[in-house]
Amino acid sequence: MIIRKQGDWLAARVGDEILMMSAEQGLYLGLNAVGARIWDLIETPSTADTVCARLLTEFAVEPDLCRVEVDAFLVQLARHRAIVLEPPTRG
Repeated sequence: MIIRKQGDWLAARVGDEILMMSAEQGLYLGLNAVGARIWDLIETPSTADTVCARLLTEFAVEPDLCRVEVDAFLVQLARHRAIVLEPPTRG
């Protein structure tokens, strides 16, 4: 799946964390250091595999756990309509 940011989300870094707001949805989200890093990594459309590969070089985490946690985080972002998960295009 391709991960793309969507909506009117504004994000501000506070230390290692990111605070996000969507006026359209009336929601606020706080992302910890790992969530903030994922948000940075999906600045351009990406895949969960690419995100996990990068996180494995930056954080002490087992590959299987990384993928489970990243997938769960992406589902939450999609539920809040901060991202959309699209099937890859076939060329």
